[in-house]
Amino acid sequence: MSPRTSDQDRRLAAIEALVCRDVGRKTQQLIDASRGGLAEAARSLATAGRVGLITGFFVPRGEVAAPETDGPVGTALLAAALVACGIPARIAVDTPSVGAVRAAVRATGEGVIVDEVVLGDEAAIGEQARHWQNERLTHVIAIERCGRSADGRPRNMRGVDVSPWTAPLDALFEGGAWTKLAVGDGGNEIGMGKLPAGLIARHVPNGAEIACVTSCDHLVVAGVSNWGAYGLMAALAVLRPEWCPIIVKFLTAERDLAVTQATVDEAGAVDGVTARREATVDGFGPEIHGPLVDELGRIAWGEGAD
Repeated sequence: MSPRTSDQDRRLAAIEALVCRDVGRKTQQLIDASRGGLAEAARSLATAGRVGLITGFFVPRGEVAAPETDGPVGTALLAAALVACGIPARIAVDTPSVGAVRAAVRATGEGVIVDEVVLGDEAAIGEQARHWQNERLTHVIAIERCGRSADGRPRNMRGVDVSPWTAPLDALFEGGAWTKLAVGDGGNEIGMGKLPAGLIARHVPNGAEIACVTSCDHLVVAGVSNWGAYGLMAALAVLRPEWCPIIVKFLTAERDLAVTQATVDEAGAVDGVTARREATVDGFGPEIHGPLVDELGRIAWGEGAD
């Protein structure tokens, strides 16, 4: 093993350890089963020619009906970093969550295309898949996107059927010969079908009902899905050193908070755990997310991974 390869492996392992950890969802077994997935996903993504991303998770709870902050933020920043590195990227999202994605993209300052899939128009999903095929996408990444469970319905972590607010974008994810990457944090997201059968049911609350059956080529099980997106950014900076100065501009606590705040202020996004309309993600505020993102930036530069 060359010194360069050894250094890369060490930094990739440090990135995975930082972002792929159980934050209280009883997902440690899922994380263990997908160990190494972040590095594999990043190595594949480092060869991408054109990338599509899928995100958007809607929260219907009591008087709250809004897209959540987890997903659009990390997706927009990853897509923006790719575009800035010269890799065309576009994001597909259904109507209920499109406002949050557009707000997040605007806050990045990069020209990322957003493809809106109208809820209830299933023909539109096939049309979008054909369009992405014509665009010759090489990779598609689903990030915090609720996917179909065993009975075909998407369910949130509480076991609630959210199909009235969730287009079946699994069909878009599976709609081409592109390499399929996925990031999730609970077991109900697109891509979790790659895990061993029954694992989610045995360990995650409501696991038997919520487990997504849609699989992927490379799976990242993160503590928070935005963290998984940031982990991919940091790993790309390690694998493609010429991209590092560009990527780290998007990999800062300041950027994370600004984009999160934009989804709240402009699109009324809410925290998916607390259902509060504030710039937090999965119950954690900037005092948690910020240091983690900055540490990823340091590892990307070759610092702080010992």
